[in-house]
Amino acid sequence: MLIGPCALKTIGFPLTAAFHRTGATQTFLVSPVDQMYAAASRPLYIRLPLAAALTLLTFTLGFSIMAAPALPTAKAILDPPTDEETLTIYTPATTELGAIESQIFSHPLTRSLLQDGRFIASRPHLKIPEAMRHQNLTGGTLLGGDMIAVPPVQFQTADGAEYVSLQYLGSALCGHPGIVHGGLLATLLDEGLGRCCFPALPNKLAVTASLKIDYKKPVKAGQVVVMKAETTRVDGRKAWVKGRLETLPKEGEKEGIVLVEGEALFIEPRQAATMKAVVT
Repeated sequence: MLIGPCALKTIGFPLTAAFHRTGATQTFLVSPVDQMYAAASRPLYIRLPLAAALTLLTFTLGFSIMAAPALPTAKAILDPPTDEETLTIYTPATTELGAIESQIFSHPLTRSLLQDGRFIASRPHLKIPEAMRHQNLTGGTLLGGDMIAVPPVQFQTADGAEYVSLQYLGSALCGHPGIVHGGLLATLLDEGLGRCCFPALPNKLAVTASLKIDYKKPVKAGQVVVMKAETTRVDGRKAWVKGRLETLPKEGEKEGIVLVEGEALFIEPRQAATMKAVVT
C-alpha cells in the first residue's frame, strides 16, 4: 500500500519522509527528525523508564571507562606484596645497578641480618603501587639512576625496638661536588627513625613532631650507607627514637664510621585508626 503526503500529515508526522523504490518494492524511510517526533508521541509511562534505563547505562559505561586505569592501583593497595616477596621482585636494569645490588646482599652485615631471627627483612618502598611512586620522595622521585640507586633494604624487629637499613647514595644527591646533601641525610634519618618505631605504636602510624640532627663527617657520594635506629621510649601515642648513619663496615671491621646522628619524637595522629597507610 502506498502512503502519500496527506496520509503522513494525517497520522501526525511532518512532511520530511521519503520513499525508496527498488523494482516493484517500495520502502518508507523515516528521517531522524521523524523518529524524534514518534518517540515524543509515546505515552509517559513508556518514555520515563526508557530514559532512566538509558541514563543508567550511559553512567555505568562512563564510570567503567574512567575507573579502568585505576583498577591495578586499587588492587596493589588492597593486596600489596609480602615482606618476603619485596626481596625478590626487584630486577636491576643495568650492570651498574646489578653490581650495587650484589654489594648490598653479599656483604657480611646483610647476610648476618638475614640469618638473625629477630629481624624481618623487606624492601618497603616496593609495596607502594607503581602508579603512586612518583608521589613518594625516597620511594619514587629519588629512587634509581645515580640517586638512591636501588630500593633500600631494611631489617626491623616486630616490636619496633630496632631497625637497620642499607641504601646506596649516588652523585646526583650532592649539595657540594662529591658530598651528599645534608637535607637528604636528614630525610633518610627522619624516615628510618619513623619506620623503626611504627610497630611499637597502637595503629602502626605516626608523624614527626621533632627531629634533631648532628652531622659528624661529610658523606661521600657513590657508597652504601647503613642506617641504624632504636626506639628508646613509648608512651601511648608517642615514641622517642635515636639513630645514626654509618659507612658500610669494611672487611675485618665490626662497625662502620658514624657519619650523622639523629633523634626524634613521633606522635600517632588521633585519627590514625581510620587512616590507610600505603606503606607498612
